[in-house]
This record gives sequence, C-alpha cells and structure tokens, in this order.
Amino acid sequence: MEFSEIIFLDIEENEDYLNIVNKVLSRCFESELKNKKLTVNVTLTNPKYIQELNRQYRNIDKPTDVLSFPMFEKEELDNLNNENYYILGDIVISIEKVKEQAIEYEHSFERELSYMVVHGFCHLLGYDHIDEDDKKVMRKKEEEILAKI
Repeated sequence: MEFSEIIFLDIEENEDYLNIVNKVLSRCFESELKNKKLTVNVTLTNPKYIQELNRQYRNIDKPTDVLSFPMFEKEELDNLNNENYYILGDIVISIEKVKEQAIEYEHSFERELSYMVVHGFCHLLGYDHIDEDDKKVMRKKEEEILAKI
C-alpha cells in the first residue's frame, strides 16, 4: 500500500501530469516495495526552483531534470516493518526540462516524465549512477520498471 503526494510548485496544475506520475509510482511500488506502507512526495516545478535545490544540496549551480532526496539507506529498506507508514523520500522534477528532453531524445512527453519518475524512485531505493558499474545496475532496474508500465 502506497500513498503519494504530488505538488505543483510555480507551474500550472495539469491533470495529465498527475495521471502519469500516479500510474508510474504505482508500478514502481508494485515492482519494488510490495506490502510496505510508504509515501513518496513528488514536486513538479520549474528550472529556477530545481536549480536552487541543486545549488543548495549538491553545490551545482545549474538546473537539472530530477532530484531525489531519500529518507533511508538502501540496506535500511529491507528492515522496514509492514505495520508503520514511512516516507520513502522526495522526488523533484523540472517539467520544462522533461519537455526539452522529450524533444531532444525524440520520444513522447509521457515517456520522458515516466522515466524521470522511475529514475527518481530508483534513487530513493538507493541506486546511483556515479560509477559505471552502479550505472549499469541502476539502468537495468529502470528498464525493468519501465517495461511494466
């Protein structure tokens, strides 16, 4: 059982975005965290806000597409009981960047937003792509989840 809060910050609310994010998160939980009571907060925003977060938390002063803020280390997730609710973490996505990348990679907005949600979710699970071996593991996990959508 999962619950997600989706926030529109400094962008116009959009029902299509809500539907995409909810559908993708549902598949993410179904695929990776069955029977856990978890909450994920997703903020859909603009490049200016995500740049502020990127500067504040990563010391990178430029906008990015997605940021994730996990509440647990990867090893801790297995030890969560099924009785309590937990916040898995926060995912922040720049909608403008999603639109740009959909054009750049020549696929639909829905596919790019779906990928951003899955990518952010994988970071919440403790996956990373700093070194090449970790990147391969994370990409494989992303592809497995995306295939179920």
